[in-house]
Amino acid sequence: MISDLRSQPSEQQSDVLTPQRWMKNVLLAAGCYNLIWGVLVVLFPLSLLGWLGVEPMLNYPEFWQAIGMIVGVYGVGYLIAASHPYRHWPIVLVGLLGKVFGPLGFASGMLSGRLPASLGWTIITNDLIWWIPFTIILWRAARANQAEYSMIRIRPKRDQFDPMTHVTSQFGQTLLELSRRRNVLVVFLRHSGCTFCRQTLADLGRLRSEIEAAGTKIALVHMGQQEPDDLLEKNNLSDVHCYRDPYCKLYESFDLRMGDFTQLFGAKVLWAGMRAFAAGHRIGRLNGNGFRMPGVFLLRDGQVLKSYRHSSVADRPEYLLLASGDEDAATETATSSPASTSL
Repeated sequence: MISDLRSQPSEQQSDVLTPQRWMKNVLLAAGCYNLIWGVLVVLFPLSLLGWLGVEPMLNYPEFWQAIGMIVGVYGVGYLIAASHPYRHWPIVLVGLLGKVFGPLGFASGMLSGRLPASLGWTIITNDLIWWIPFTIILWRAARANQAEYSMIRIRPKRDQFDPMTHVTSQFGQTLLELSRRRNVLVVFLRHSGCTFCRQTLADLGRLRSEIEAAGTKIALVHMGQQEPDDLLEKNNLSDVHCYRDPYCKLYESFDLRMGDFTQLFGAKVLWAGMRAFAAGHRIGRLNGNGFRMPGVFLLRDGQVLKSYRHSSVADRPEYLLLASGDEDAATETATSSPASTSL
């Protein structure tokens, strides 16, 4: 069934940009805990050590008080970060690093016999229980940062920006113009440094003659400020229409969303990435929104005839099947297996 591209809804950015309530609660809890723990240690430096069965440092309790002071200062930072977890992500990052290196130092001291195992109870409550929530906050803060940079600036309704008719290729044509009276296979890349995008360009270069023999032109959409000329030339794609979309307006129009952790870094993705790397598709510099998912669409007269939205960034669609003019073929041609011409 043919669908009009411009009738598709865009992604709701607010879900990505707005921290969830539990993040604020976690940071408030961490801040209060650190402050209370730090104050108790500063005021009563020997009591906690005695309760843990550690021989008190009668001569130098100031060392233990200094640790309490540092923990308490972290608490102030967490309370500040709770006001906006994404904006204050550096505080969360520094806190997480401390909560990782602290247990490593304790483990080294315990294995060498310099620290008693009973001191490990403070490691659990001070460090280990915060690893997962702090990591999730940092992950989502990174996604929000990328989304905020590339989000669509919605104009008033009377002046609505339509990327199909406003974004032009290096040859001066819009996707609407390019797809008039001909089929166009529009391939959305992630960024030129992505191993899988380099693999995609290699696949397209190898299949180009067969795709064009079916009467279909190839067009590429990417998020860089400049065309990846070296990769295009390497894969015999220098004369293909390329659309720069650093603010992801075309990606949003085609409903290509931000990927989750499994889609970007799952076991399947890591395994496929190692295979692609071994095949010569190296990793380059991040040049765009590294969280945005790719996709492939067959257009004619500005309408979508076929579509494939990746279930993971490691997917390799059947480009020849998507490029064929048979409208009876199902949309969302679902295959995550390597293409028939895989490397």
